[in-house]
Amino acid sequence: MDERKRYERGLKLRRAVLGDAHVERALRARTPLDAEFQDLITRHAWGEIWTRRGLPRRTRSLVTIAAMVALNRGDELRLHLRAALRNGVTRDEIKEVLLQMAVYCGVPAANTAFHIAAEVLAEKATRRPRRRRARAGVKRAR
Repeated sequence: MDERKRYERGLKLRRAVLGDAHVERALRARTPLDAEFQDLITRHAWGEIWTRRGLPRRTRSLVTIAAMVALNRGDELRLHLRAALRNGVTRDEIKEVLLQMAVYCGVPAANTAFHIAAEVLAEKATRRPRRRRARAGVKRAR
């Protein structure tokens, strides 16, 4: 596959996992300093690794959460907790990964991760669910 196709495939998956709003902000915020880096992560992280068939997205999300806890990457943890929820990971599955990280990464790392997860889950709970718009000319049955 050529790099342009890999980029397009990666961008499509990146949008699906992280959401259009996040990806649009990241693309608009590109600078001459980081534009090549944005291209690299879109092609390789998203277009090469996340699109592989070996693991479902939910599993990739859980593994990524664990890695972000282990590496103490709070901003990326927030991002990937939101992504995990979009990928169908449950609150209980997140809790189990964070408990596992307490054993393997240490209580301080897990403690920070639990605080971040609580913020992300609270943010999700306070957002109003989106309403679907009725198609033009079609009345919704009540």
